[in-house]
This record gives sequence, C-alpha cells and structure tokens, in this order.
Amino acid sequence: MSIAKQLYQLQEIDLEIESNEQALNQIASQLGDSQAVVSTQARLTSENQHLEELGRQQHSVEWEIDDLTGKLTALEQKLYSGKINNPKELTSLQQEVDGLRVRRNHLEDKALEIMEEVEAVTAGAASISSQLKALEAEWHSQQQRLSAEMEQLKTVLSRLRDKRELLSAEIDKIDPQAIDFYHELKRQKGQAVAKVVQGICRGCRISLPSIELQRARGGSLVQCSSCGRILFLD
Repeated sequence: MSIAKQLYQLQEIDLEIESNEQALNQIASQLGDSQAVVSTQARLTSENQHLEELGRQQHSVEWEIDDLTGKLTALEQKLYSGKINNPKELTSLQQEVDGLRVRRNHLEDKALEIMEEVEAVTAGAASISSQLKALEAEWHSQQQRLSAEMEQLKTVLSRLRDKRELLSAEIDKIDPQAIDFYHELKRQKGQAVAKVVQGICRGCRISLPSIELQRARGGSLVQCSSCGRILFLD
C-alpha cells in the first residue's frame, strides 16, 4: 500500500473523528436543564404565588365583611329597638347604618371579584402545570436518548482513535516525517490529501500534468503543483 493511500485513509479517519466529536459536543450542549421547563416552572411558581396573595386578600376582605356585619347588626338592633326617641340621634344612627351598608356592599363586590380572579388563576395554574408535566416527560425522554447517543459516539470515537493510532504507527515505520508533513498540510489547508479523479485534483479542481500523475501512480509522495495537497490515486 502506498504512503499516499495510507495518508488518505488517515484523513478519512480524522474526518470521521471530527464529525463524531462535533456530534458529541452538540449532544453535550443539549444535556442539562431545559429552558422551556425552567421557564414553565417559573410561570407556575408565579401563578401559585399570585394565588397565595389572592387568598390573603380574600381572607382579609371576608374578615372585614364579618366585622362590618357584626357592627351593622348591633346598630340596626339599636335603631329599631324603639328606645331612641331623639330625632337627631335617630338620623345620625341611620346615616351610620347606611354608611356601613355601602361599605359592606363595596367589600362584597370586591370579594366577588377576588373569587372570580382566583378561579381564573387556578385554571391558568392547572393549565401550566399540565404543560410542565408534558415538557418534563419530553425532557426526560430526550435526556435518556441523548445520553444513549453520547455513549454510542464515545464508543465509536474510541474505536476510531485506536484505528488511527495503529495506522499512524504503520505510516511512521515507512516514513517517520510523513505524519508531521500531513499534519502541517492539514493545518494549512483543512485537508492534506486530495484524491485524483480522471486526472483532476479534487482539492483544487485543476487538471494535473501527466508527469505528476505518473509519479503519483508510481507510489511516490507527490504534491499537487496547484494547491500543494498530497495526491492520491485510487
């Protein structure tokens, strides 16, 4: 096997390694907390806190209504007891009763509004909770799938690296400088070895002089006169 073919095979392995490493990095970036789950959890927490605040408001309003009702009952008993005969005092007492009734009616309206808001927020929280459960189930499934894919990629990468190490050792026995030369070209051009198809370098898409083709066919380590890549004829 020619050194050019071995270097081409090494390049193919390197491309596979790079592709699998990119896939591994992409999977790693997707592992961990889900932004959708975190965002939905925050929304649910906010709704529950809103419900707690509404509960406190409702309790406070109901307490005020009970307090006013107690006061009204006492004043109405006094007003209608027949024990007060002074017109001025009766008028003043009636005004106080009317004022408390207006205030209680206002509080009852407010209590109704709070109850309606509690129902709406409770329904909203239930909907968000349902969304969260679905998102969490999907996230757990995705994490399991990604973890399995990651382990598979790690196994593939381990095999590829072992294969690369063996091939590199074989090349090094034939030409100790070839690997360094390959890496330098790879650093400069992205790909160090270009396959030749129908007399054309696939690295730069230029037809090769016949003398380069003959030398490459002979197994020599030949560089393209145009792009400088190592030529490989299958």
